[in-house]
Amino acid sequence: LQPEEEMLTKRGYRLDALVEMNGKKIGIEVDGPFHFLGRKPTGSTLLKHRQVANLEQIPIVSVPYWEWNKLERDNEKKQQYLRSLLSQYD
Repeated sequence: LQPEEEMLTKRGYRLDALVEMNGKKIGIEVDGPFHFLGRKPTGSTLLKHRQVANLEQIPIVSVPYWEWNKLERDNEKKQQYLRSLLSQYD
């Protein structure tokens, strides 16, 4: 994966990363604790994901912080994890 990190969309939304899969741009958001109530995304997080998907035509893949943190500093595991999430766009 060759992500473009910390990018700004045309309409001003900030995304943690943007990757291209088969000619289609996919946004990746590593959502921290403030994006959740318990293990459910907050309304503002859902709204941002929906707006980016609809207004920018960029679907968003959300990576919950507790799943990302389990991978620790193992970049290979992180790449595998992201590939598995992005496989739905193959």
